[in-house]
Amino acid sequence: MKTNAQNLQVLYEDNHLIAINKRAGDIVQGDKTGDIPLSEIVKSYLVEKYHKPGEAYLGVVHRLDRPTTGVVVFAKTSKALPRLNAAFATKEEVNKQYWALVEKKAIPHQGTLTHFLVRNTSQNKSYAYPEEKPQSQKAVLTYKVLATLTHYLLVEITLLTGRHHQIRAQFAALGCPLKGDLKYGAKRSNPDGSISLHARALELLHPVRKEPLHIVAPLPELFSKLLKDIQLENS
Repeated sequence: MKTNAQNLQVLYEDNHLIAINKRAGDIVQGDKTGDIPLSEIVKSYLVEKYHKPGEAYLGVVHRLDRPTTGVVVFAKTSKALPRLNAAFATKEEVNKQYWALVEKKAIPHQGTLTHFLVRNTSQNKSYAYPEEKPQSQKAVLTYKVLATLTHYLLVEITLLTGRHHQIRAQFAALGCPLKGDLKYGAKRSNPDGSISLHARALELLHPVRKEPLHIVAPLPELFSKLLKDIQLENS
C-alpha cells in the first residue's frame, strides 16, 4: 500500500513531535471512506526515515477539515501525546492562526464574530445563528482583513473556540463564504476541490522542553497566485 510519504512537507520535527503542512484532500485520521489518512502517511515517513523495523508510534492531536490546508501537529512519543492533547483541549498554551479567502463584502477591517452553531450531522454542516438555540454551541473568533482583492478578501482569523466548521459557518453567516466552499454558499468550486482556508501558523509550548514553538505553513498555490502582486508583512 503506497502512502506517498515522500510527498510530505515537514515543517518541524524533533524527538517528541512532528508538524506537517497538510494538503487539500488529506484526511488527518481514518474515516468511513477508507482513504489512507495523513497519520498513516506520517508513520510511513518515520519508518522510512529512521529505518524502524516495526510500526512507528504516532498520536493524533488535532484535526483539520479535509479540504483545508496548513499546520497539523502529531505526537511522536507517548509522553508528548497526553500533554499536547491537554494543551489543545484547554487552549491555554496553543494559539491557532488561519488565513482565508472570503467573498468580498463591505465588513469592518477587524472585529469579533460571535454566533451559536447548531450541527446537522446528516448534512455534515453547521448553521450559525446570532442568538442561542436548542443544542447550540457558542462560537467566537476574531479576524483582521489583510488584503482586499478584486473579488475576495484575505482575512487572518484567530479561533477563541473550536467548533465544527466554525470558520466556514460564521463567515457564511456574515455573507462572506470561503472561496471554493460550495457547502456554505460559494459561487464556484476551486479546481483542486479545496476550500481557501489555510491553517497558517501554530504557536504552542513544547510538551517536554516547555519552550515556545512557532510553526508557519507556506501558502498553497491557489493563495499564492491571487496574492502574487501583494506585499504582506508576514507572508
